[in-house]
Amino acid sequence: MRSIWRTPERDLVRDIALVCLADALVGASFGAISVGLGLPLWLPMLLSVVVFAGAAQFIFVGIVGAGGNPLAAVVAGLLVNARHVPFGFAVGDVFGSGWLRRLAGSHLMVDETVAFTLAQDEPRRRRLAYWGCGAGLFASWNAGVAAGAFGGRAVGDTDAFGLDAAFPAVLLALVLPSLAQARPAARAAAAAGAAIALAATPFVPAGVPVLLALAAVALGVRGRATPAPDPDPDPPQHPDPGRGSGEHPDPERASDVRGGGGR
Repeated sequence: MRSIWRTPERDLVRDIALVCLADALVGASFGAISVGLGLPLWLPMLLSVVVFAGAAQFIFVGIVGAGGNPLAAVVAGLLVNARHVPFGFAVGDVFGSGWLRRLAGSHLMVDETVAFTLAQDEPRRRRLAYWGCGAGLFASWNAGVAAGAFGGRAVGDTDAFGLDAAFPAVLLALVLPSLAQARPAARAAAAAGAAIALAATPFVPAGVPVLLALAAVALGVRGRATPAPDPDPDPPQHPDPGRGSGEHPDPERASDVRGGGGR
């Protein structure tokens, strides 16, 4: 059996490992910030296992740490994670059959796993990208959160390390190859969604611009529903001059037929 380290999949594994490393650092920051806000040590670790959604966890901790209502924090987290609904339609084929696999696959669905999966063309590579990235991120994120929570304020704000820009850069690099092969309507929808998200970012909480950008999906659906003209219509069919006259249009083949022979 060939090992993935001896096949082209090793590049995919390397990319996933680098994202997992960055994810662990952000998880450490989340754990440190949570404890720094006065929350109990177990809370960020429990959230990371049960919720496993970085943006939703940061929003929840920020609201609760500021004295907000925990119910409002839960609603805000659910609103941010609503983007997972279209994600599920995009990568649902990699889950396989059985409710356990679907439950585990849904829990591992984050932005990075979806981006890695959509960047693959072959079904085998799609499954490897989704499950490998999902499992790796789950392990690295929880390990980072635990380290940050025990380390207190040692990590501090992720902005000081520039890690807040690492994930958008990774996702953009993963999406660009797919956009290069997409239909013009899909590229227009992606550009419109990016413009909406950038315009909304200064005014709404983190995660909400992504939801607002989904409004641009209507452009892609509309463009897909419009049938493209056929660039090469079928040429008119001309009657075979040899039919009905007893003569074959190819003299060589006609001689073979009359002689009863064949090649």
